[in-house]
Amino acid sequence: MLSRFNEIEGIGGALRAMLDYLALGGPLIMWPLLAIAVLLWFALGYRFSLLSRGSRKNVRVLIRRYEEGRANPPNGIVDVAIARGVALKRARTPDLRDYHLKRYAILIGTLVAVAPLLGLLGTVTGMIETFESLGDMTLYSQTGGIASGIATALFTTQMGLVVAVPGVIAKGVLDRRQFQIEMDLAQIKDILCSSPKESVRSE
Repeated sequence: MLSRFNEIEGIGGALRAMLDYLALGGPLIMWPLLAIAVLLWFALGYRFSLLSRGSRKNVRVLIRRYEEGRANPPNGIVDVAIARGVALKRARTPDLRDYHLKRYAILIGTLVAVAPLLGLLGTVTGMIETFESLGDMTLYSQTGGIASGIATALFTTQMGLVVAVPGVIAKGVLDRRQFQIEMDLAQIKDILCSSPKESVRSE
């Protein structure tokens, strides 16, 4: 029972610390940045799950296995594309369905670009307030100096960078994965369409 109470206290303390941190930068900037962070990581998570290649084997090896009926059940984009391509070739169906590999890619790029700019906007706003209050010495009398006001203004920049930097890294990884999958899909199409007169061996 005591451990459960300590766990609840720990969660409550972490939540209070996060709310205090958001309050330091001001609600007009920090809450939109938090919303951007949540939306960004939702889009990144979706793309991570979408861009699952499946088997790591060479495309030609996988196609041969599917044609010979020795392949495992498909569990990724490349595996599914090969299974469907072989089935369509056997059935002489005219086309393949399009894979939406670029879904949320533009949204992720936009959010990664907007987050540090929004943080910079919060910094500029905080600096303006700091110098306005410095003019009549209200900042010094209430908080104890210019440094405190500037530190408060910089919290928004820090939050913007915390949101953007991991997003940039994850975006680069996903873009490379997308490029590789696009190359694999193009190779699948070339292999399956290069010899239309050849009959695919039945399973």
